Amino acid sequence: MTLPLVWFNIAARVTVALCWLVLVGALLLRRKPWRDRARKRDRASMIGFALHVVAFGLVLFMRRERLTPLLPLGKPGEISLAVVSMALALGSIWITLAALRRLSRQWGVAARLVEGHTLVTEGPYRAVRHPIYLGNFALLVATGLAFSRIQPLLIAILVFWIGTALRMRKEEKLLREAFGQEFEDYARRVPALFPRLC
Repeated sequence: MTLPLVWFNIAARVTVALCWLVLVGALLLRRKPWRDRARKRDRASMIGFALHVVAFGLVLFMRRERLTPLLPLGKPGEISLAVVSMALALGSIWITLAALRRLSRQWGVAARLVEGHTLVTEGPYRAVRHPIYLGNFALLVATGLAFSRIQPLLIAILVFWIGTALRMRKEEKLLREAFGQEFEDYARRVPALFPRLC
């Protein structure tokens, strides 16, 4: 591994680690959402949360040795993966923090509705209905590209998708019950997880 390639790999790992610190710091410094009275809660969504934790655990703890490449792609491919990892990590933090700011006290780990809950359709919610899951997915992939081996990364992506599908179904059920046609119109206009390209 030549010196410039090592620096790209180090830069990717540092960027991903810093993005994790920003995310954890932002979550710890927020007003405690669990102090707000939940009007309705779906505890089954916690299964999806647990699957997300498992997925992140796979990419964080099943690491490859030192700064070895994820795949033998040659120097240009390995540099490209490092750059993609950094871009995904930075994008994930941007979209997640923007979504958390829009949700404010309505955000919680479990799917829930709080007193005075509103349907948020502004900011990143204009592009996708679940921008936090999109941001989490981007951070999962970025972390896997920077630190993990290919097999744990692929398994983590599958586990994450199962957890996300479960959580989205539970959250959208609560939103449909609370907002009816307003949510149905929003769901028809805005895709669930990935923005439309045109």
